[in-house]
Amino acid sequence: MCLFQHPVLYSKLIDDFSSLNSKLLNSFYPHLSDDDNKRSHFFAGRYENIYISSDKIPEKELILQAAVSSAAMILNMQAEELQAGLWFNVMQPGDSTTAHRHDDYDELLSAVYYVKVPENSGELLLTVNNFTTHVTPREGMMVFFPPDMMHEVSENRSTEMRLSLGINIGPRQVPD
Repeated sequence: MCLFQHPVLYSKLIDDFSSLNSKLLNSFYPHLSDDDNKRSHFFAGRYENIYISSDKIPEKELILQAAVSSAAMILNMQAEELQAGLWFNVMQPGDSTTAHRHDDYDELLSAVYYVKVPENSGELLLTVNNFTTHVTPREGMMVFFPPDMMHEVSENRSTEMRLSLGINIGPRQVPD
């Protein structure tokens, strides 16, 4: 007999997310096409990850603080021991995000924060041991999961863009 253990997932709703998301979107749109944005993970004709600096979108810092604060509780660590980075994931109608993990470096926890989520714009699919959990996102929701967990996002079947922030949390690096 094989005993199956589902990994623990955590989620939270950000306080006053409506105002925060509005500010994020208002700062995001003017910088989406900037030439100096780093982009990575080119699949199916789009970059899945877009990195826009905090000086262009200062509201990112509020999301990073919320992620680190929650991760500290989840990991039973002090927030000062952790650091986080994030990127934007834009999914146009018809887009999906390919299956992947976030265990390339020293990540301790991964998360996603939902900024704009039209109805039928895709579910977060988290898979372990051939068992897949479907998370239906909503604006203001942050979902935490182990970085080595395979995950993907199903097709955006809405007529609008969906915007989320991918987040990795790891140990704070001490400067040399």
